[in-house]
Amino acid sequence: MQIQQREISAKKILTEATGYLDVGFTHSLNPYSGCSFSCRYCYVREMPIQEFRNVPWGEWLDIKKNAAENYRDELLKLRKKGKPSNIFISSATDPYQPIERKTAITRSILEEMVQHPPDFVQIQTRGPLITRDIDLLVKLKDKCGLLVSMTVETDREEIKRLFAPLAPGIKLRLKALKQLHDAGIFTQTAISPVLPFTPDFPERLSGITDAIWIDTLSTGDGSFGKRSERLGMPELFEEQGLSKWYRNDIHQSVAKYFRKHLPGVIIRVSKEEAFPLLKHPLT
Repeated sequence: MQIQQREISAKKILTEATGYLDVGFTHSLNPYSGCSFSCRYCYVREMPIQEFRNVPWGEWLDIKKNAAENYRDELLKLRKKGKPSNIFISSATDPYQPIERKTAITRSILEEMVQHPPDFVQIQTRGPLITRDIDLLVKLKDKCGLLVSMTVETDREEIKRLFAPLAPGIKLRLKALKQLHDAGIFTQTAISPVLPFTPDFPERLSGITDAIWIDTLSTGDGSFGKRSERLGMPELFEEQGLSKWYRNDIHQSVAKYFRKHLPGVIIRVSKEEAFPLLKHPLT
């Protein structure tokens, strides 16, 4: 697929956290606009950032070339005002797009964070490319709270290909999780959204993650499942004979199953428990 790419100068890089992120985060940070992973269930498809584009979601990407400079300037302003800086990277894109290998926009932001650390930063990605930046993440974790969350919505590659054909493979993500965990970085596995998985999924995560967050298409799309419905998710599940996995309470069943196989304390569910480490030491 041909991706329409352009470099832009962003007016700001930090956006005040609202909605789903309003659980302790103060700002979100998106190094890019758009996303080439083009997951079929992505709630951003239903947001204004896509509504006013004449190019389909997954086929355009804006590269914020001044992102690192903006971060530094905006962070210093927050410090001068004595305001907190709990930052979520990223809420409407993936910070480790394939183009990141060339542009290094996210890496340049991390370099600035090492010099000018926020109070806390969570990096949400499904890109194994994050392992390239382990050197910076190791430095950053000594200067501020840091959590790296890797999206692993299923352990079945054929299910991944159905719902997110252009996203990185599951084995690569699990390998990246292990590398991050082995480097002493606090890791989280985001089963978000819950997709059909094998009985061995908990075992595959054992020893490579410090927390597991479970979320669904109904509870996590920012509109109580309405965006997911407009994206045709109920129909897609039904067509594939997977309707039993599309339930409003699926997160409860999945959490119960995971707690049978892993320590219950590491299992978190939906918004209320999504980012508890903002309030607790990273241990």
